[in-house]
Amino acid sequence: MIATGSGQAPDRFPGAAMLTREEIHEAQRVYWDGAGGDKWLRRSDDIDANVAPAQRAALATADIRAGGRVLDIGCGTGGSTLALAERVGVNGRVLALDISHAMIGVARNRALSLPQVECVVGDAATHAFERESFDLAFSRFGIMFFGDPPAAFANIRGALKPNGKLVFVCWRPIDENPWMRVPLRAVCKHAPRPPRPGPEDPGPFAFGDPARATRVLTAAGFATPRIEPFDFDIDLALGRGLEAAVETASNVGAASAALTGQPDDVRAAAVDELRRELAPLERDGRVALAAAVWIVSAARGPA
Repeated sequence: MIATGSGQAPDRFPGAAMLTREEIHEAQRVYWDGAGGDKWLRRSDDIDANVAPAQRAALATADIRAGGRVLDIGCGTGGSTLALAERVGVNGRVLALDISHAMIGVARNRALSLPQVECVVGDAATHAFERESFDLAFSRFGIMFFGDPPAAFANIRGALKPNGKLVFVCWRPIDENPWMRVPLRAVCKHAPRPPRPGPEDPGPFAFGDPARATRVLTAAGFATPRIEPFDFDIDLALGRGLEAAVETASNVGAASAALTGQPDDVRAAAVDELRRELAPLERDGRVALAAAVWIVSAARGPA
């Protein structure tokens, strides 16, 4: 596993068929505690703004009560952590976990005035959580990058009280996410399409198949999950106009993966293509495209 709040995949990542589970796990750890974490650190404010509707939907499903004890898995720079802390209040507790030292540093600074929050660097598959101590495990796009999902979910389950639950938000398949599909289609008119991850590989669509999410969670001891669709729009420009949208689309998600390592002329042609594709979508500084996620919730299940 790697706990991260970014919602995106490494730019280049070999398929599971080429690596052992341990090698996948280590590759994810190295990426998110290095280049991946640093990259998302630079875009964290935009990420928080764009995924806010999905975060609100997941928090509503979680139904967090004042005084509750919550794990925030893959907290990133703390956007979800602050929202959880507000809901549990000063008498509650939020333990926020991420593999990235850089992102945890930012999360700690953002939570300095919140005594109910503790931010730690750690791996959800191996971290020594207090056993049966938490009411809720929550994740905003942090679970898709687990290098060892069975170990990670089993470890998280062990940290939950007998009546505790897990709630996370993850992307539905790319065909349902034009905000990633449209930029990828544009840049791949000039750059090679990146290898499609295997169905068991870490990545943004690792739990896009509800059957896989159900299989992995129940194998880890959770009850059969409830999996609900949620749709919203992502404004690639965040109100800043076409060029901001082009910059975002070429540096996040699947389009970014396609452009990684390409020569300057290929990249320039691909970015021009992307600009032409997005220009008709601009409205009053916004370039909004549809986004689609699952809100997944599961009771801890019997011991």
